[in-house]
Amino acid sequence: MGELKKTENWVAGLQWLFFIFANIVIIPVTVGKAFELSDNAIMTTLQLSFIVTGCACVCQAFWGHRRAILEGQSGLWWGMILTTVSIATAQGISLAELGGSLAVGILISAAITVVVGIFGWGTALAKLFKPGVMGVFMLLFGFQLIQIFLKGMLGIPMGNTPDNVSIVGSIAILSIVVMLIMVVVNVTLPNKISKYSLLIGIVIGWAAFAMFLGEEKTVKSNSSFAFDFFLLGKPEFNIGIIIVAVVTGILNLANTFGALKGTEDLYESDTSKKQFSASLIISGIFTGISGLLGLVPYAPFVSSIGFLKQSGIIHRMPFIIGGVLFLLMGVFPPVAHFFSNTPLSVGSTVLFVSYLQLLMSSLDFLKKVKFNKRNVYRSAIPIFVAVVIMTFPESYFASIPTYIQPFIHNGLLVGITLALVLENIIPWDKIQEKGDKNQNKSLITNNSVK
Repeated sequence: MGELKKTENWVAGLQWLFFIFANIVIIPVTVGKAFELSDNAIMTTLQLSFIVTGCACVCQAFWGHRRAILEGQSGLWWGMILTTVSIATAQGISLAELGGSLAVGILISAAITVVVGIFGWGTALAKLFKPGVMGVFMLLFGFQLIQIFLKGMLGIPMGNTPDNVSIVGSIAILSIVVMLIMVVVNVTLPNKISKYSLLIGIVIGWAAFAMFLGEEKTVKSNSSFAFDFFLLGKPEFNIGIIIVAVVTGILNLANTFGALKGTEDLYESDTSKKQFSASLIISGIFTGISGLLGLVPYAPFVSSIGFLKQSGIIHRMPFIIGGVLFLLMGVFPPVAHFFSNTPLSVGSTVLFVSYLQLLMSSLDFLKKVKFNKRNVYRSAIPIFVAVVIMTFPESYFASIPTYIQPFIHNGLLVGITLALVLENIIPWDKIQEKGDKNQNKSLITNNSVK
């Protein structure tokens, strides 16, 4: 109770609240609009997202990994869902069939995640996600999310984007100004101020948007909470979509390993087998809940690493306060209504700046790999192939069987899969040692000749 009386914990908790809010608020709104849900349904998914996310954060803090790491709707899942909406539309698959098949795949993924946690397989699986894999994952994860956020900053709809859409100049200019303000705050001001850059960005951006561009009504003010299961579609069995969802769920484990491994230095302790197991069980449970409700599934946020390094708020109490406050925002409809109207461009701008930290996380992992001309392929192939795939239009994949199109067209999934295969099948360390020996012999021979 003594920790609750400290003013600094409540101030830090407010910072956590806005970090959670900025990461979560645009996810249910963009997914709802992509699936053409009614205003009532979008409002419902928004409130449920607030409530479930707050509960997930508190559960992880008390019974999971017990670290201050945001447990939220996974960016990997979010990106996959938005990408799949575009592909499914091009293939003539109805949004109801897509949503129902995703729900089935999410529930299967949830069961797999819980089983991995219960049987303590997390530590063994973590060994597959070597530094080379995590470096590629962090980089590609950043590419995919930055692409989404940049669309929001430029006023381009996320998800199923029409062909005749163009950049909205006024929104783009405002977004760039807010982005520059946040970067300047982070780069030039002392840490006691810069650690609140996210909060500063939201306040300035929202106020400037209201002043110069008017109020943005994401959902109508008369929208009401209308609870129902499977809001994106009742269970369907499109095998291709289910397979992609299950694969996404398995690869989503990288978020757990990345977030826990990435915070080991901050907490000055290695992640134990118990922490991996507890974290996976809770993530699996909340993923199952998201499948039943029609929400984006859950995972620890690797972006928390950048937030923790920038803010220095590593203690659990501020995180718990932020999680509880976020839960309460979902419980009270007027509060949820108010915050639901945060301009998407402002939320996208704030997250754009926050997720730039993923580059540093990626480089930290890649520094642990000694690259040379013989082993550079272990990371070069996944990165370049994945990035190029991200730029391809849906029409390029028309000749590929429909049941694997959602996977092949997702550069992030392809890149992580390639990295896992290349890192764990090819003995790069032996190839490197052999190359070093040959190089040393060559140097000795040349010196002898001289």
